[in-house]
Amino acid sequence: MKTAHSIREMMRAGQATVGSWLQFPSADVAEALSACGYDWVAVDMEHGAFTRALLPDVFRAIERGGALPFARVAEADMRSLKAALDSGAQGIIFPMIESREQLDRAISFCLYPDGGGARGVGYSRANLYGRDFDVYREGAARDVLLVAQIEHVRAVRALDEILTHPRLDAIMVGPYDLSGSLGLTGQFDHPEFTATMDRINAACRQHNMIMGAHVVQPDPAQLARCVADGYRFIAYGIDAVFLMRGAERPALPGVRAGSTASGRRTEGNK
Repeated sequence: MKTAHSIREMMRAGQATVGSWLQFPSADVAEALSACGYDWVAVDMEHGAFTRALLPDVFRAIERGGALPFARVAEADMRSLKAALDSGAQGIIFPMIESREQLDRAISFCLYPDGGGARGVGYSRANLYGRDFDVYREGAARDVLLVAQIEHVRAVRALDEILTHPRLDAIMVGPYDLSGSLGLTGQFDHPEFTATMDRINAACRQHNMIMGAHVVQPDPAQLARCVADGYRFIAYGIDAVFLMRGAERPALPGVRAGSTASGRRTEGNK
């Protein structure tokens, strides 16, 4: 059975853990995606359309599919983190971490006071509304996997302080935001961006920190390169991207296309 602890141990042993990304607020999609062999599936509360009321059903569906439920919260604040953890998230991805002070606060909100944090204590879905409170408090609540996203040049300047937090399990670069903060949005081959990535990777090696990546467009060869390059926390694809790629209408000889998403329309069959 997968747990945050077992995934942490895999990464520390040098094994890559591969998950996926969920944006559709659907328990059915969550269950189907989670049944595809991933170690974990992250619910995107930052850019997806999830409400707190939906989270318990979506997390249950991820577990039913055989993966561990993670959440990328909208903000690394108490309200967002409490919603995710009380609903049953066993891993948290913090967006836009830019300083050690911000990371300290975010991690504190994820841990109960007896674990050194400031998380509010109460009955919730995560502890089966109190029935399993002691088991949860001593187990999953302490073991929650914590990942910080590095998405701004300010975070790069503070890497030494960020990467030495004793409770941080991994980092993950947000390439679009990071390149945007350099004034190079989407220019991933630009020398300044590649030098910044080299600096991040070197800092992770120096501080023995797990490096993460997101292969947004599903590409087995790119996934293999990430593993070969030492990435150990890897998100593969997004539910919406899988759907758009898999559902693309094929071009067929003698068959003309219908209307398109852009509003253009070509002549249909007669």
